[in-house]
Amino acid sequence: MLCLKARTLFSPSFSHTFSPPKRLPHLKPSFSFKPYTQSPTSKPTTNVKMSSETIEHVVLFKVKDNTDPSKVNAMVNALNALISLDQVVHITAGPVLRTRSQPLTFTHLLHSRYKSKDDLAAYSAHPSHVSVVKENVLPIIDDIMAVDWVSSDDGHVDTVASGSAVKLTLLKLKENLGEDVKSEIFRAIKGIKDSFPQISQISYGENFSPARAKGYSLASLAVYPGVSELEAVDSNHEFVNSQKDKVRDYLESVVVVDYVVPSPQSASL
Repeated sequence: MLCLKARTLFSPSFSHTFSPPKRLPHLKPSFSFKPYTQSPTSKPTTNVKMSSETIEHVVLFKVKDNTDPSKVNAMVNALNALISLDQVVHITAGPVLRTRSQPLTFTHLLHSRYKSKDDLAAYSAHPSHVSVVKENVLPIIDDIMAVDWVSSDDGHVDTVASGSAVKLTLLKLKENLGEDVKSEIFRAIKGIKDSFPQISQISYGENFSPARAKGYSLASLAVYPGVSELEAVDSNHEFVNSQKDKVRDYLESVVVVDYVVPSPQSASL
């Protein structure tokens, strides 16, 4: 988790389901996000299933225009190097494939996983993480947002392999909606995984770090073996439209980002 006060820093799959319902007024960059506290690179695994409380942490960055590429590469490499921290189960950072949202646009994404909220908090406060945020991230970004959620356990593994395509979807709900609406949306997300065997992992939940999320409260992350599988699901327009109709009236705004997990050698390109 990235705190930006010098402390720590499926359109289709789920945007097959949901596309941005309307344009929003321009949002000014704000970097006063508080770290979560509780008061591609991956660790070697043997394809172990996710624990009952796997924590998902996603950060979206917008790098300033005309930033020296060497500084962008340094940021990406430094973020990926945080796999060395004991608390980190999986981490990947790199350029996004495409952003399907307006007016929010992003250039880079970080996705990491932890076994507990305590581990996420420890990562957030770790001196190595703090240093990366201060020295490599803050100086070159125009905008940032982050979400954290306790993943559903749909039988997926802790890590995401290099070359996998990831679709991140963030939902901002209209005001005064009840818990039954959230449950309905989560059922729709799970239905996508049940309908498309191309999806190797799907994770969804409610964001528990609202101060850093620009009002987006629900998140999902779908993993595909590669871009061709992601695009095959995206092209099923009949299913996409039927799923949109189930939840369209509940949504104020949607952010959808597609990302390809880079190999360690290409993460900075």
